[in-house]
Amino acid sequence: MFDFTKAKEGFSDAENFLKQEYLQISTGRANPALLDGVNVESYGSFQPIKNIASINLEDARTMKVSPWDKGQIKDIEKAIVDSNLPFSLSVDDSGVRVHIPQMTEESKTKILRLVKDKLEDARIRVRNVRQDVMKLIDAGESNGDYSEDAKNNYKDDLQKMVDTANKNLEDIYANKEKDIMSV
Repeated sequence: MFDFTKAKEGFSDAENFLKQEYLQISTGRANPALLDGVNVESYGSFQPIKNIASINLEDARTMKVSPWDKGQIKDIEKAIVDSNLPFSLSVDDSGVRVHIPQMTEESKTKILRLVKDKLEDARIRVRNVRQDVMKLIDAGESNGDYSEDAKNNYKDDLQKMVDTANKNLEDIYANKEKDIMSV
């Protein structure tokens, strides 16, 4: 029997990659994951915002970043501004309010293009896993581990897994697209 564990892990990794990438794409709604890529200089090293502050949703388009050390409010503000994210900020003595702008049709089109690019990146990951596993299947048959019929069956099984992985990626994309267009 051929062990498809690596293939399943690879396909799962591709799905997780896409989900994680989509979390960081703004849809006009506040989501703490939008700030995951922002690092703040804190005591001589760079830390993700979530490591030095709590991020709470105030409403559908506003987040409140409240650092545990109030002396870091200016550092957090600077890091968010430097990240070039399209947010407006307001600062008070308890933290930074992050305002997510309303999306226009033009911004929706740009975001959809980015979402499609991320989908293609995930598909490439699936294709790479497929190629690697195909090589392993061919090598197993060459080594005499199993017959040519078994090799063909394994390739058919692999293709079914690839089709399922691609369908899952399409479903993730469709949900994100619906989310963007509903704003």
